[in-house]
Parts: sequence; C-alpha cells; structure tokens
Amino acid sequence: MEPACDLVLPCRDEAAALERLLPRVPEAFAVVVVDNGSTDDTAAVARRLGATVVSERQPGYGAAVHAGLLAATRPYVAFMDGDDSFDPDDLAPLLADVSGGGADLAVGRRRPVTRGAWPWHARAGNALVVWWLRRRIGLDVHDIAPIRVCRRDELLVLDVRDRRFGYPVELLQKATLAGWRVVERDVPYRPRAAGTRSKVSGSVLGTVRTARDFWRVLT
Repeated sequence: MEPACDLVLPCRDEAAALERLLPRVPEAFAVVVVDNGSTDDTAAVARRLGATVVSERQPGYGAAVHAGLLAATRPYVAFMDGDDSFDPDDLAPLLADVSGGGADLAVGRRRPVTRGAWPWHARAGNALVVWWLRRRIGLDVHDIAPIRVCRRDELLVLDVRDRRFGYPVELLQKATLAGWRVVERDVPYRPRAAGTRSKVSGSVLGTVRTARDFWRVLT
C-alpha cells in the first residue's frame, strides 16, 4: 500500500528509541527522520530501518520540523517526537480526521500512562501556555500538539516561522486565527526510551528554556 502521509520525526540522539519505534509505524505513513545534530547512530539506524533521513544543522525543534516539512512529498504530513513516548498507531485516527474532511488539524492530548512520564515542571509550563491561548484567542485544545496531522500545502501557507521550541505554540496560534478546524484526541504518553534524554522535560532548566521560547512567540 502506498503511504498516504509523511511522518516527520525530529531527532537528536534518538538511536535507541528509533530501534523500537520505527518497526511499529503503520504502512500508511512514510517516515522522514530529521537528524538535528545527533552524536549517536540516529541517522544510521533510521536508514537501516527504511526511513528517509534529512540532516538539519540549525539546532532547534522548529528547525528540524520545518526541514522535515520541506522534505515531505505527500498531501498529508504528521509530526511526532522520535523518543518512543507515543504509540504510532495513534496517528491513524488523527489522519482519518483530516483526510475525511472533519478537521484541518488533528492533534493529540497527552495522557500519561505512568506518573513519571510527564514531569510536573513540563506539565505546568504546558498548562500555562494553553490556558493563555484559550483565554486570548479561544484555542479549543488542552495540549500544545506534540503529535499532529494536517495537509502539507496548508501548513506551508500558514508560514510558521519559529525555529526553536516555540514552533507548536506558533502553529496553534496561527491555525486558530486562520479559522482552522482543530480536533483533539487523547493519546497515551509513555516514558521515553531508555538510553535517551529529553531536551525539554529532562530537567527544570530545559523546561525554563522551552517556556522562554513559548512566551517569545506569544508576545
């Protein structure tokens, strides 16, 4: 079956996670791994397991996501962390929401499966940003879209410009103001793969830096 959607995985030092994650990606998705300055075997593992690999030297989540968007070739594009914290099977309902015409953007709302999956400092920062967007522009979701699906051409037109961790916040803000229909689904959220470390929630300092990127976009 020809994949209907590209799945972009922004990665930095995620070789251990990709070993577990990539074999489980449904056939409806063609994987594009964006290697964002890895010092491990991320690129080699991704190629061995059949993914297209793109190298992005500019550091930052938004830079990696945008590089993957430009490399994507299919009408629909999905984005998900490459740390094995999400189940790729949860992408199918999101793709159905968009391809079936029920949404312009389908996003996941994280539901931690264990207490340590989503540290308190990361969850608090996320809640504050979402509360602000809901109050300011009427955003109708409860998470910052860490897993999402939309049409590639429409996302390019939306012109999301942040190249750091503020990218998903800018995306939600611009999509809401543009009148996009946004659908949110609960998705299980697991601890990331052993042998990898989060650049955001792995420390309080990482969360503070990310929050700074969020507020730069909001203001």
